[in-house]
Amino acid sequence: MWDNLFESVDLLQKGLQASWVRNSVIRNNIANVETPGFKSSEVVFESLIAQSLAGSDFQGRKTRDKHIDIGATGDIHNVSPRITETYNTSMRMDENNVDIEAENANLAQNSIQYNTLLLKLNSELNRIKLAVTEGR
Repeated sequence: MWDNLFESVDLLQKGLQASWVRNSVIRNNIANVETPGFKSSEVVFESLIAQSLAGSDFQGRKTRDKHIDIGATGDIHNVSPRITETYNTSMRMDENNVDIEAENANLAQNSIQYNTLLLKLNSELNRIKLAVTEGR
């Protein structure tokens, strides 16, 4: 019972961390819009969390602690945002592939997502506080 008490808070914290990293990546892409040869980056996170939470019919068995987990573990603590670079496209003749309109839209979307996650985290913490203080 106590193991799952802060699971939603942990998940929201991971989402905020990913959103913060995504904000830095998007701002870096925007800052390098005029840099010849620059390749844009993006953050992969939501699909990794979904894979971790979805579970799997196949779960590998570890015989030693240093073995790598195989299959979905359902443990969000091991999931972190991953930054990937896009090499296969170019927006201009100088091989730069930053699409400024797309980056600005991504920045606006990420800001909304960050603020929403922050409000939800605040709500969860207030709910826990209310339960601890018995509504006093």
